Amino acid sequence: MTSAETPVAVRRRRASLPRPVADALTYLVLTAGALLTLAPFALSFMTAFKSPQQFASEPALNLPNPVTTENFTTLFGGDYGFLSPIAVTAQMVAVILCGQLIFSIMAAYAFAKLRFAERDALFWLYLATLMIPQVVIVIPLYTMMVQTGLRNTFWALVLPFLFGSPYAVFLLREHFRGIPDDLIDAARIDGAGDWRILWQIVAPMSRGIIATLAIITVVSHWNNFMWPLIITTGRDWQVLTVATANLQSQYNSNWTLVMAATTVAMAPLLVIFAVFQRTIVSSISLTGFK
Repeated sequence: MTSAETPVAVRRRRASLPRPVADALTYLVLTAGALLTLAPFALSFMTAFKSPQQFASEPALNLPNPVTTENFTTLFGGDYGFLSPIAVTAQMVAVILCGQLIFSIMAAYAFAKLRFAERDALFWLYLATLMIPQVVIVIPLYTMMVQTGLRNTFWALVLPFLFGSPYAVFLLREHFRGIPDDLIDAARIDGAGDWRILWQIVAPMSRGIIATLAIITVVSHWNNFMWPLIITTGRDWQVLTVATANLQSQYNSNWTLVMAATTVAMAPLLVIFAVFQRTIVSSISLTGFK
């Protein structure tokens, strides 16, 4: 110990692990976390390609042998008709996505770049609705849909989410505020109005954050379960999550069929993440959100 080192510094130096050991422990913990996260997906995928006899007679972690697509054939044929919930869910997500992007972008631009009375107070009041649990507004929304005759219709699925959300407006507003006002002023001097500035300057400059919002919107509404379960009955407007839940309750002894439905429900989201993961990471690092 040198004279410049205190006893506390010496103890800390001795307690610290060598760099290779610390790195190995870090990777070990990360690997364990990844295995715990991916294990349910892997189990669902493997079970979907097993026959009911193999699933009942062998350990769940055994690989399917032989691999069979009988569960998917049964799922999409006969009385199950799983294509209809997929089509309804895709239509619902597409309409909500368009509405969320259009109205959230316009609202965020107004809160970020336009000047009007009580702008900030109105924004924070709108943002405060994030503190209200979604379950609180289910009964008022349901009552409104029943009184307007929209219950068990496609519009009942999309209208509550069509006109933006506080989270989307907040996310876009924070990004729009980082766009220099000098650029906006220069466009106005050249004769551009707010509508043109928004869609020809601000929106193209914000492609990363808009793509991130689109992915978040698709994932959240593809997985939405409670509202479609409450507002629809029967199979006409049944979404994928509700169809999978019904399948599980009706055929809980046939877990291979249930896992095939779960795999079908997960597949589009995994593809979206695999394709757009770089966009998500880059936009998060760009905006500074953690």
